[in-house]
Amino acid sequence: NYALLVPMLGLAAFRWIWSRESQKEIEKEREACCQRTTAFQQDLEAKYHAMISENRRAVAQLSVELEKEQNRTASYREALISQGRKLVEEKKLLEQERAQVMQEKRQVQPLRNAYLSCLQKEENWQRRARLLLKEFEAVLTERQKIYCSLFLPRSKRLELEKSLLVRASVDPVAANLEMAAGLTDIFQHDTYCGDVWNTNKRQNGRLMWLYLKYWELVVELKKFKRVEEAILEK
Repeated sequence: NYALLVPMLGLAAFRWIWSRESQKEIEKEREACCQRTTAFQQDLEAKYHAMISENRRAVAQLSVELEKEQNRTASYREALISQGRKLVEEKKLLEQERAQVMQEKRQVQPLRNAYLSCLQKEENWQRRARLLLKEFEAVLTERQKIYCSLFLPRSKRLELEKSLLVRASVDPVAANLEMAAGLTDIFQHDTYCGDVWNTNKRQNGRLMWLYLKYWELVVELKKFKRVEEAILEK
């Protein structure tokens, strides 16, 4: 029994020492925990006060911005009211101008109808003139081809020239364009030919193409002059 008592006493002494050391560690850790808790609480309080201050500054800045926006809104409202009044006045002026334009339109309508009628008539004349120029262009191209050929007979070219001059004299559209004088000038002075191996008839002649372009412009000009004369006569 004494042999068992000694270990039991040693174990009891060890447990008492361990308990005492453990209590010290617990107290030490409790103090450290309290210190950390206090520091954390102080840090939270500092952050809270900083946040409160920041929020107050933000609220103050927002109040200033709100007041600016209210002033700006009031200015916009006044500007819109002024713009609305101006638009009403402009609308009245536009209505007056529209009424005046409608009155002028009623007065001008007969003249416009007469102009469109004359224009339609002259456009028909212009189409006939352009068809005539196309026909003359084809014959002149053929005439120049014969002129530039080394094999085609000269008599055929002279026959084409004679037929063109006769038609230019008897056709009222050609006579109005005074094409006879231009044709005579072409027959006398247009001696240009393409190279020896040229097979494109449109590369022969120079003066004839200038006259054809000139006659097209004259047709356009005469159309509007004839319209103007017809309107003035009415």
